[in-house]
Amino acid sequence: MTNNKALPWRALAVLFAVTLIAASCGDDEGETEVTAPAETATTETAAPAADDAEPADTTTTVADVVEATQDGDLLQSILDRGELHCGVSGSAVAFSETQPDGSQTGFDADYCRAVAAALFGDADAVVFTPLTAAERFTAVQTGDVDVLMRNTTWTQSRDTEVGMDFGPTTYYDGQQLMARESAGFSGASQVADIAGAVVCTNAGTTTEQNIADAAEAAGINIQLTTYQDFDQVTQNFIQGACDVITTDGSALVGRKANQQPEGENWVIFPATPISKEPLGPTYGQNQSRFADVVNWTVYATIIADEKGITSDNVADMATSPPDAEAARLLGAADDEQQSNMGLAPDAFYQVIAQVGNYDEIYSRHLNPVGLTREGSANAGWLDGGLIYAPPAR
Repeated sequence: MTNNKALPWRALAVLFAVTLIAASCGDDEGETEVTAPAETATTETAAPAADDAEPADTTTTVADVVEATQDGDLLQSILDRGELHCGVSGSAVAFSETQPDGSQTGFDADYCRAVAAALFGDADAVVFTPLTAAERFTAVQTGDVDVLMRNTTWTQSRDTEVGMDFGPTTYYDGQQLMARESAGFSGASQVADIAGAVVCTNAGTTTEQNIADAAEAAGINIQLTTYQDFDQVTQNFIQGACDVITTDGSALVGRKANQQPEGENWVIFPATPISKEPLGPTYGQNQSRFADVVNWTVYATIIADEKGITSDNVADMATSPPDAEAARLLGAADDEQQSNMGLAPDAFYQVIAQVGNYDEIYSRHLNPVGLTREGSANAGWLDGGLIYAPPAR
């Protein structure tokens, strides 16, 4: 099933309580917690004064740190339930987009379906829950979703104090900036070129701290304004309330491809991103059986890509596997690797047959907006990229 699932009241209660507590202290990244009464929060990010005074604090909207309330064996609970609950953005172009009928499309959405196919042999056995950046971690920790496939960056603090675990990186990204050429940014190529600009991004993300750090390093002042989601950021940019917007480069490419008005030219810079943003599945800590399923579902799509196993030829490949690893992966070998994980022997066969290998998933959604694998970190390791899987043995 693909109907959306509203965030229950208990998650909102936890979120409210956590926000009140966190409002009085900063997190390990040095951010000050501020709860804005309206949709936006604005802060001035200044370069250090001549006496090396500390730069002004940046603004976030919701704390990352939440209290885990899940216990027991999550994998068994999901299997008993008969459906996967997957948290997505719903507004991330080419990654997860809510359609008029409520369904989800995109790279991340297809990885939700891939996990469902591994668990149940049915890629449609998934309930999608669109979440803002502020809601996402609370939704996992309270059990409202089982896993996030939601453009979430793997960071040290999230991996430790926040209480999240991270699966394999499915997309290597980096933060960039985008401005209108007509607004005087035709020659913009570096952070120093946005001095004095109103810079907008979405709240509750790593991008706020990154752009503040970059402005400080460049010795410039910017006015940073945050919104609850990137749809709001983009609309305010189009309407002229923001001079510059910033987030992961992939999101900027998608927005430019889909929303740049006719006659305008939006400029994306700098060529080298200002941060590293490894994106992939995210789930609560200490659920290793479920984590194994998520991780090896991703790895299965990568190994299949390496071996040329696609949704079109997987049936033939299972009958006549190209090698022993492929036989094990597709359940054609006489072993119990998938069964030992709590899955059907053909679990990963179903993933490839119903959803596709890594390149199929990538090309289906990301190529159309101009995000090609060739020459990027998202090429396979045999082609000079970083996409790599451990052996299935």
